[in-house]
Amino acid sequence: MICCLNPDCPNPLNPNGKKFCQSCGTPLVSLLRNRFRVIRVLSDEGGFGRTYLSEDIDKLNERCVVKQLAPKFQGTWSQKKAMELFAQEAQRLQELGEHPQIPTLLAYFEQDGCLYLVQQFINGENLLKELQQRKKGYTAREIQAILLDLLPVLKFIHDRNVIHRDLKPENIIRHKSDGRLSLIDFGSSKQFTAKVQNKSGTSIGSHGYSPLEQIRDGKAFAASDLFGLGATCFHLLTGTSPFQLWMECGYAWVSNWRQYLRTPLNAELDLVIDKLLKKDIQQRYQSVDEVLRDLVQKQPLALPPAGKSSGTIPVTKASHLPKSYSLLRILILVSAFIMLFGFGESWYKHFRQIQTSLSSRLIQNNPSKNNPLLGQPPTITLGKVSLVNSFQGHENSVLSVAISPDGKTIVSSGDDAYGGLRLRKIKLWNLATGKQISSLNTYSGQVNVVVISPDGKTLVSGNDDSTIKIWNLVTGRQIRTLTGHSDSVHTLAISADSQTLISGSDDNTIKIWDLATGEQIKTLRGHTFWVRSVAISPNGVILASGSFDKTIKIWNLAKGYSIRTLAGNSQTVTNVAISPDGKTLATASRDVYDGLRLRTIKLWNITTGKEIRTLVGHDNTVTTLAFSADGRILASGSRDRTIKLWNIATGEEILTLAAHTNTVTSVTFSPDSKTLVSGSDDNTIKIWRLVE
Repeated sequence: MICCLNPDCPNPLNPNGKKFCQSCGTPLVSLLRNRFRVIRVLSDEGGFGRTYLSEDIDKLNERCVVKQLAPKFQGTWSQKKAMELFAQEAQRLQELGEHPQIPTLLAYFEQDGCLYLVQQFINGENLLKELQQRKKGYTAREIQAILLDLLPVLKFIHDRNVIHRDLKPENIIRHKSDGRLSLIDFGSSKQFTAKVQNKSGTSIGSHGYSPLEQIRDGKAFAASDLFGLGATCFHLLTGTSPFQLWMECGYAWVSNWRQYLRTPLNAELDLVIDKLLKKDIQQRYQSVDEVLRDLVQKQPLALPPAGKSSGTIPVTKASHLPKSYSLLRILILVSAFIMLFGFGESWYKHFRQIQTSLSSRLIQNNPSKNNPLLGQPPTITLGKVSLVNSFQGHENSVLSVAISPDGKTIVSSGDDAYGGLRLRKIKLWNLATGKQISSLNTYSGQVNVVVISPDGKTLVSGNDDSTIKIWNLVTGRQIRTLTGHSDSVHTLAISADSQTLISGSDDNTIKIWDLATGEQIKTLRGHTFWVRSVAISPNGVILASGSFDKTIKIWNLAKGYSIRTLAGNSQTVTNVAISPDGKTLATASRDVYDGLRLRTIKLWNITTGKEIRTLVGHDNTVTTLAFSADGRILASGSRDRTIKLWNIATGEEILTLAAHTNTVTSVTFSPDSKTLVSGSDDNTIKIWRLVE
């Protein structure tokens, strides 16, 4: 079929081979700009043109969207304004289309007296259609997920001095493939300034979704988009149209929006929606960051703190838990009773040690029947673990540590002060003596992570300013800066052959780079929130990623597609690590074990995706994981200020190292597995010697 491009044609579809439209007689165009084949009408723009579904023959007939501007009233103010907005939309897409949740501009041109804008096709339904297809409105948890998916997109466009000005369910599309949300229709978007303009602008937006300052004064700011986001969430929660409420009672509805709820919201989401919908712009959120701070506490490796979850935390199930576990419950109740009635803090500390030890042993004594590591699992007895050195790594938190392949050098990242200036530094240390070798100034945002290539030649750092920096480890010279991410880079991994670099970012994406050239090879999309941990299998075939969207994904690294998503986490995933033999994946999350408020570490068969066992012992978020080079021991660091060593074969807790006075942010083993290095928010780096 061939589609007529006359915007007034009542029946635009025609059989192939026709030269004139059978309905209106307009000459038919088989290909726009000799490239785009129009298939059918998607929507009518009310006399100013239409939007069409099309195929791009230059891209193997890939679907795309063609927007047409064909105003009827030539030479009028309306035509000029429409053309201005159309050109602005093309310009905005050109600037913003690099974001994975904003359509990419493919072409912008004039043909036969009409303007055409061609953009990426988002295969999915908009949220209004999705709402209409549901039997009831969205839940509070679903609304929170929508906010967490869209807020980073808004931050991206606001950081580039653009506001959307027409946020509503129709302009938000959910991808059918992965459920990710995309923001569309930048026809009303407009660059803004920080100061309120004296001259009144043109009122553009949708009544009910657009705030007072936009409808009345034609002025729009970041806070205006946030009102639209709040109105969208209200519509999805209640099924009630803000446009209808605006027609009936103006902006009075925003002060009594709760009366339309089917069930009350949890306190945190209620606060966020209420502040998004403030009529007075001064009382409303002024930035995306403010919303995120109330919605989730953005910490380096934890979210949100205990006691501020949006609902009851689902407990982790363990089918192999023995009946003797009831003894632990009795111990907890009796201990709590004794503590409450006068035995004080010293008893409680002793009780916590007993509780942690007992719960860990109960779980270890009855491992899963499906554990492929079973048989006669070896025990590991460490004859001596000594803290051989402890020194101040940085004046503020030590965020990341790494050991060179020759086992001689420690690399750390953190913040330091010099002459009243705050400097982001990478430091190199002699592992044997603990003495500083050199210091690298990054002149960029906070350095969140450092890794060293297996060949020992290259140091890579991931930064808060969205960049990745490549350094010559021997000379300390910066080789290049990689750009491509649109938010903080928090995790890095390098393949065993030192050729491929993987980065994970708060822009929800994973990028694959050629380490030698700095060329970006591929972007992996699938996570819907911050990617905070990645790990590569030793053979370079498998990539594992953990995200604050509560999922763990296993990817085929060579082909760049997701193999599976591991289920079983109800809270954010904070770290992932792959064993040296490539068979076992270790993951940490904020999940609690059966109401004990003890955090979990899970071991998985990386080939089958089946859970092997759950390790329990830390009583706060596990922030970092590392396998020993011989694959026998897993080290875990936590916000509880301890490091635990685990026997991988049995799941038994070997030892707890307690010397840090704040969160343990990073742990890593030396190549001979005899030394463990840890970094902490207490500003120190500690070197531990392990002897069997």
